[in-house]
Amino acid sequence: MSGEGQQAQIKGDRDGVLILHRTLARSSFYPLLFCSVVSLCVLAVRFYISKSHAYGFLIWNLFLAWIPFGCAIWVAMLDKVWPATRWILIAPSCMWLLFFPNAPYIVTDFIHLQRIEPLAMWFDISLLMLFAWTGCFLGVSSLAMMQSVVRRRIGRVWSWIFVVMTLGLSGVGIYMGRFLRFNSWDLLLRPGHLLGNVVDALANPMAHQRAIGVSMLFSLFMLVCYVTFLGARRRSV
Repeated sequence: MSGEGQQAQIKGDRDGVLILHRTLARSSFYPLLFCSVVSLCVLAVRFYISKSHAYGFLIWNLFLAWIPFGCAIWVAMLDKVWPATRWILIAPSCMWLLFFPNAPYIVTDFIHLQRIEPLAMWFDISLLMLFAWTGCFLGVSSLAMMQSVVRRRIGRVWSWIFVVMTLGLSGVGIYMGRFLRFNSWDLLLRPGHLLGNVVDALANPMAHQRAIGVSMLFSLFMLVCYVTFLGARRRSV
């Protein structure tokens, strides 16, 4: 490779790294990384003091909460590099939507709250709050990135329709994950069983009042979190 070619490649690599850094900075990646590290450190302290691995499932749930954030970063990067191409965003966008409910899902882990000696319950409450906050923050941050892409592609009004529909689906996803014990990948592995439950709920809404109520409440909760997040971010700019 010639000297000019090497310089062009180095410049391209630097530009790519710079774009990635700016995207990460705007998406709150570094604060989210800090929140995740603090959460894991507190959990490690709990492991050490209690000599047990209670609440170890939080590690897996936090990992799942990071997947939609990573997918949103992927979409944002592709949108910047190939702004005129739409089809290239389909796969990462579908993956983001599939895993998005995993981010706010951590809030439901409060159902596991119990007093386990020798720690006081306030310790476990604080632990769950750290993970729940990080999960919700990951969710709203990824949603903000996706809304920005949708707004640039098809307009502001459609971007808010996209937000409302996404939060509605996430409420359904959280209910199905907590009460029916479905996972995100069951849409691919057991689509008939999963979609059958959804169709049955739509066809017989009065027989599924808890499902509808829980789904709506979690959708509303995430909408409040998202609007608050956007308001705080705009005031800080």
